[in-house]
Amino acid sequence: MAFTIENLRTGIVRIKDRIDPIGDEMNALDGRLGDGDLGVTLVNGFRNMSEATEAMPEDLGMALFHAAKAMTAVSGSSFGTLMATALMAAGKNVKGQKEVEWAEVAQLLQSAQDAMIARGGAKLGDKTVLDSLAAIIAEVRDEDSPDALLNKAASAAREARDSFKDKPNKIGRARVYADKSIGLEDPGMAAIVRLVEALRP
Repeated sequence: MAFTIENLRTGIVRIKDRIDPIGDEMNALDGRLGDGDLGVTLVNGFRNMSEATEAMPEDLGMALFHAAKAMTAVSGSSFGTLMATALMAAGKNVKGQKEVEWAEVAQLLQSAQDAMIARGGAKLGDKTVLDSLAAIIAEVRDEDSPDALLNKAASAAREARDSFKDKPNKIGRARVYADKSIGLEDPGMAAIVRLVEALRP
């Protein structure tokens, strides 16, 4: 069993079908520390990616590029840009392939994380989505069961979100309210939790 274009399409559509309440929740969270537009970014981005799924090529790498393009077409936010950067980095690693083993998903996430660090300037420990990805990567490395992978990813994302809750944000608009951010969930980390949970049937 391997991760294919059909898994990508299914995942995007599944999140799109569940994105509206997630968007409302993320707007509220983001409004405490940022622009309050994270939910809008997620809703518009996944709706646009969903519309692009049928035209995605069988080449998994190119399909990920298409997803990145669909995201940037409707969002100029920092989170949208980082999502597109992550998709493009993962796509570059599987360009020309029609499938990838589930056990290699952690490697794709690592390439995405590296690209996001290079693009956004944040680092691990800053209380951002990067810390969520690091926790997920560590937990799902070499996991070859898609169901187990999603369950482990969801658990790791929740633990990362909760473990950073009482720490200050160190980058982005939220850093301006560093003291105020202590005790609050980072919106990006909370978004990762919801997105991974939405991927599960």
